[in-house]
Amino acid sequence: MKELPIGLQEFEYIRNNDALYVDKTEKIYDMVSGIKKQFFLSRPRRFGKTILCWTLDAVFSGRKDLFEGLAIADSKWKWEKHPVIRLDMSKGDFSEGETAAKDAINSALIENAEKLGVELRGESLSNKFSFLIGDSVKKYGKQAVVIIDEYDNPLLSLIDKKNEFDKVRDTLRDFYKIVKASEDKLKFAFLTGITKFAKVSVFSALNNLNDITLDPRFADICGITQNEMEDFFAGYIDKYAESHGGKENYLKKLKVFYNGYRFSKNKLSVYNPYGLVKHFDSGEFNAYWFESGTPTYLIKLLDNEDVDILTFKGTKVTTAGFRKYDSENMDAVPMLYQAGYLTVVDYNEELGYYTLDYPNTEVRSAFADELAVKYLGIPQTKKESMLVNISEYLYGGDVESTIELAIKPFMSAIPNNIAIRNEHYFQTIFYIIFNMLGLKAPSEISMATGRIDAIVETPKFVYCFEFKLDKTVKEAMDQIDKNEYLTPYKGSGKTLFKIGVNFNYKERKIQDWAFEEVK
Repeated sequence: MKELPIGLQEFEYIRNNDALYVDKTEKIYDMVSGIKKQFFLSRPRRFGKTILCWTLDAVFSGRKDLFEGLAIADSKWKWEKHPVIRLDMSKGDFSEGETAAKDAINSALIENAEKLGVELRGESLSNKFSFLIGDSVKKYGKQAVVIIDEYDNPLLSLIDKKNEFDKVRDTLRDFYKIVKASEDKLKFAFLTGITKFAKVSVFSALNNLNDITLDPRFADICGITQNEMEDFFAGYIDKYAESHGGKENYLKKLKVFYNGYRFSKNKLSVYNPYGLVKHFDSGEFNAYWFESGTPTYLIKLLDNEDVDILTFKGTKVTTAGFRKYDSENMDAVPMLYQAGYLTVVDYNEELGYYTLDYPNTEVRSAFADELAVKYLGIPQTKKESMLVNISEYLYGGDVESTIELAIKPFMSAIPNNIAIRNEHYFQTIFYIIFNMLGLKAPSEISMATGRIDAIVETPKFVYCFEFKLDKTVKEAMDQIDKNEYLTPYKGSGKTLFKIGVNFNYKERKIQDWAFEEVK
């Protein structure tokens, strides 16, 4: 088994130290060998964008020696050495505003000039960038290559500081437009980041870029497919399979926990590489990608927006909808998609829209855990012990203990200052609880006969919940029967339960409830 490249992103270092590298060079060749030469790709954080940038650097630096045994080595690629200008915009404290941003960009230009052996001249950042490209072409006698990693980091660092955001946006717009203005001097240009700011923002100066974010041909240029996982990580799969119930069960668990990211209308999905590699390092199923840090800008956005966490999953978005936000319009759903908390689960060819949902168990449960703190205010220590109890009872088919000994105490721990608006609020509490447990618990499922409040599935049981506020349990139970909510689950071999729950608005608690096994 090759050593796992944990914390490693530099392609040359990975290859020289014979660390595990999932070969993406066939996709890279498809991108670099055509007539188009300026590209943009958006992917969530820790998804392989930086190693892709380093690999492109090596390709255009003519480093054929690093690609022995990889797909591109057997292609018709001409291994010519071009001057490569690679800017990593994640370096620098951009949260300090315009001055800090300019200093960080200037430092990056100085670093590239020194690497290329040319003098950095010019007054403004745009002039320096333009001269750097032109002088590199003159020195090497070849067109230059520009690679900009995390182009949007300066903006995301200032998402809640509008004045500084606008100043840095204008600076970046003037700076990035040099890429377009230098087209005749460039062999290739590649920009990557998490978001795509539109309209009056930086991309107004970069309208010549080929956006491959949703292009089916490049859906797996970042991320790891099922076949790649089973091929490149075969030794690790064999190592841990027995401790996870055998290879077949282990592969299913890996897919449910770490796969599910989809970046085009095609059905191909990929694993998050960071979470998968961290898992194979220990053999433990943990939320590695999520725990590596929820982006500050996303928390700020959720704080500023009136987001209904029950409805942003299952949202339908057009291609234009993914790009409709800018500094004046920070729509939460596209941002959650770009950040990796939602992904494409379906595409309607006829109507041209995408349906979004959580990609996998890791994100569903970890994000719900984050929401529990934000919406419910329950201390972490209490939350963990209560979740253990709820999980144990649900998996054992003990409905009474689930409600009386687990969910009721959970709700009583919610501080009194948490706002309660309506029946929807109590439904949100159940939704958060079930998703924290990593359970398949879709809410407000549409059927021909009505909308189910919540369905929870475990390996042996299906629980159908109907919630009422200051009404009666009988109304809830009758609604389940009348609308035949559990009919699709009959014949599944699982035990089916219908559960009616009535909340008391004034006392902020479950007033009464009932359950019944459905034959």
